[in-house]
Amino acid sequence: MAKRSTGEGSGYNKFMAAVTGLTIDDFEGLPEDLARNHELVDGELVDVSGNNGQHNLFRDFLVELMRPFVREHRLGIVIAEQEYDFDGNAHGPDVSFFNESKRPLFDPKRRVQRFVPDLAIEVVSANDTLDKLVQKARRYRACGTQEVWIFSVETRQVFLLSADRRVILDENDEFRPEIIPGFAIRIGDLLDRY
Repeated sequence: MAKRSTGEGSGYNKFMAAVTGLTIDDFEGLPEDLARNHELVDGELVDVSGNNGQHNLFRDFLVELMRPFVREHRLGIVIAEQEYDFDGNAHGPDVSFFNESKRPLFDPKRRVQRFVPDLAIEVVSANDTLDKLVQKARRYRACGTQEVWIFSVETRQVFLLSADRRVILDENDEFRPEIIPGFAIRIGDLLDRY
């Protein structure tokens, strides 16, 4: 159950500063205007707003490329900004994929899915630090996500964390998620669009 301070004052900022100890169920029950652009990290709401147009277009481009391939081969679901329960923390990777075996677990009425995706993709935004994204990627992996890709449009680099690999890729390498067999595109061809 959330703890709230009893100090004077009201308003959104004071509410946000005073809420601690939230659970996934508490987060699920928040009004949309409070939950929007926030993730739940260690019981506290963390602001994740600030994506610019380049970030959003690149995220959407990844979805547009991946979704038809995944559908055609009946591999699962590709979705943007879907939140998942990572050991009591609610994170919404920019793009995620989960395989067909998890489809029955997906509840389209829930804000936070009670499983983790097989693939999580983060796109570095102006408000991100690499340290925070790597920390988030490690959490994803520790909770069962098989592959995490972090794209930096600015540096034209991609960081891959999986069970077998922890590498930095450049534009001459391929974005080739192992859990989406047959899907591959040169990283430079992706980044050249943005």
